Amino acid sequence: MFCGKSEELIRRLRRAEIAGQRALVVKPLIDDRYDVGHVVSHAGAKMRAVTATSSEEVRRLAKGYDAIGIDEVQFFDLGITDAIGALIEDGARVVAAGLAQDFRGLPFGAMPTLLCVAEFVDKLEAVCHRCGGPATMTQRLVDGEPAPFGGETIQVGALDSYEARCRACFQPGVDAARLAHTG
Repeated sequence: MFCGKSEELIRRLRRAEIAGQRALVVKPLIDDRYDVGHVVSHAGAKMRAVTATSSEEVRRLAKGYDAIGIDEVQFFDLGITDAIGALIEDGARVVAAGLAQDFRGLPFGAMPTLLCVAEFVDKLEAVCHRCGGPATMTQRLVDGEPAPFGGETIQVGALDSYEARCRACFQPGVDAARLAHTG
């Protein structure tokens, strides 16, 4: 988080529009942080978007477009990999932006597969909220403390509940069950 994924997706889709291509941005319906009808970066860049609840809906909505951006791709079902493949076979250029790891540091949704089959991958880094170094981890917070790893994987949020962290500053969450045994 906070590394510019959405901003880069917007930049690439705007370039496609400048080149005269029909461009579409799709985002998961559950991502309602800033604006349901737009993809909005944490820095404030925005572009009109449509929402979808499934990979099949993404495929249907994107039919006939030259360039398709999919934001927060990790929130879609595992079929998103096949949907993206079908869009590419139909001649579209697809730009997918998402988190490779969840707040536990584990592979997130379809991202491992997408990273393997993508022709080009740009892995962006954020700035660690603790030390200022390069951050590749997402720290979920509850009342300012690392969240328990037993929580739900998907919880949409921003600075109020997440921080970018480098590996050294990342703190594994404490499971509530372990706390009960040590208390």
